[in-house]
Amino acid sequence: MVILTGGHTMKTHILNFSRILLAGVLLAVLAACSTVDVGPAPTLEAKASWALLPFANNTETPQAGLRAEAISESLLRANGVNNLRRYPSNLNTETLFEPMDRKQLDAALEWARAENLKYALTGTVDEWRYKVGIDGEPAVGLTLQLIEVSSGNVVWAASGGKTGWSREALSAVAQKLSRTLLNPLIASAR
Repeated sequence: MVILTGGHTMKTHILNFSRILLAGVLLAVLAACSTVDVGPAPTLEAKASWALLPFANNTETPQAGLRAEAISESLLRANGVNNLRRYPSNLNTETLFEPMDRKQLDAALEWARAENLKYALTGTVDEWRYKVGIDGEPAVGLTLQLIEVSSGNVVWAASGGKTGWSREALSAVAQKLSRTLLNPLIASAR
């Protein structure tokens, strides 16, 4: 047995160091947290036609809705939802300084009805920023809804928030959260 100063053994020092290391790892894991609530995936008609409708931007970040739409569209297409049509660009007049309003979503849903599309994915961006502070962690908050176009009924919904590591890209955090939210829906669409 090796005795160090103060009557402590090497084993005691290693045990204390292990505890501190474990606490540090737990804190690091908690630093990149997420909260997710995803509804059960509905039974979807195979090979149905889908519409991607505008995402409302409830943040101070210009065009966050358009960014979230692009990520969702890419994830859907990459996972087999090929019969997906994006709403016409004139139905979303969001600019850097003027967010989209509810009337534009209603107009996009009417467009989807006129095109005889079966389902429409829309959403809301509630957070899209780097947190203030030394680390500047990326933070994203999204709410998604799948609407049955003919009735206007919401048949599926999910929402979540996620923060990332200080050196992680905001778009990477958004993509991870979007994938988590969309996974049950994508599985049901196949």
